[in-house]
Amino acid sequence: MTLPDRDWIAAHVPHSRSMCLLDRVLQWDDAAIACAATSHTATDNPLRSTGRLGIAAGIEYAAQAMAVHGALLAARQPSGGHGYLASVRDVRWQVARLDDLDAPLRVRAQRLSGNDAYVMYEFDLQAAGRTLLEGRATVMLSAAPGFEAQ
Repeated sequence: MTLPDRDWIAAHVPHSRSMCLLDRVLQWDDAAIACAATSHTATDNPLRSTGRLGIAAGIEYAAQAMAVHGALLAARQPSGGHGYLASVRDVRWQVARLDDLDAPLRVRAQRLSGNDAYVMYEFDLQAAGRTLLEGRATVMLSAAPGFEAQ
């Protein structure tokens, strides 16, 4: 099976053009996904502020990996909705910014638990074998009964 590239990712997550931050899926299964990204080096990265891309932007990279994971799983068994990042916890970072790193990012998300209403993930970003950011996230699923996005 061919692993999804940037075009597939942009077509299956709610981000397009420069806001689609991931380049390709490196590997995935029912429990986890690993993606590659080089957009952190782009001067037109939409998450830059005052010319810099702070490490907190890594949470969006992780959220997009979770969205891709959900889209890949939904291709097997459609869920009928999108997810919304509800919370992040225990976030730890080891660097201040992403834009000064030359190496591609490896963005990983591991599903910890979930049901029809939510999914919990553990995530991390690495570059050149070094962990840059890690934490946990909860994604609320719009397919859950009574869920309405505001």
